[in-house]
Amino acid sequence: MYLSKSIEELVNEFAKLPGVGKKTAFRYTLHFLNSTKEENKRFSEALIHLKENIKLCSVCHTPNDDQICSICSNKLRTKNLICVVESYKDLVAIENTNQFYGQYHVLGGVISPIDGIGPDKLTIHSLIKRVSEMEDMELIMALNPTIEGDTTIYYLTNLLKHYPVKITTISRGVSFGGELEYTDDLTLGRSIQARQPYELLINK
Repeated sequence: MYLSKSIEELVNEFAKLPGVGKKTAFRYTLHFLNSTKEENKRFSEALIHLKENIKLCSVCHTPNDDQICSICSNKLRTKNLICVVESYKDLVAIENTNQFYGQYHVLGGVISPIDGIGPDKLTIHSLIKRVSEMEDMELIMALNPTIEGDTTIYYLTNLLKHYPVKITTISRGVSFGGELEYTDDLTLGRSIQARQPYELLINK
């Protein structure tokens, strides 16, 4: 189709990226074909460095260059207010709202038996450790409003019911079945600000 095995190989690699079809992958390939050797080298080195240099923060588990990320080490952030998110992309979405000044905890997914994801595959143990070491803590459950997200919140709430921690969830300005990363900043920011105690929601 592409008259060149090298072009076809790169198109196939780009097409493996989320949301990238063959036409877009072909445009990306043509971009690099028309770029200079130095530009392509910088791009390939950035990909290699991504895998070699990125670590997970030892506190919140977000991808980071250091052992502790800049948010966890920032003394101006409220340490006893933790926003629990499914993934790094959700953390970035919430940070972009400029409405949250606490810290985060990245679970690394949600409980989904059908996908073989149980509590043992998430960073729940370290979350409990953080809760046990802090007084007057609030956990904001900012998980995607899906069945799996709600199941995970319910599981965590039961697990933490013997700890002196307040559990809230973002308001339903985010529609059920939606994803935080695709929610506009204004709606997501208002959902954080209008969070509600989780007990009130499950008793409705």
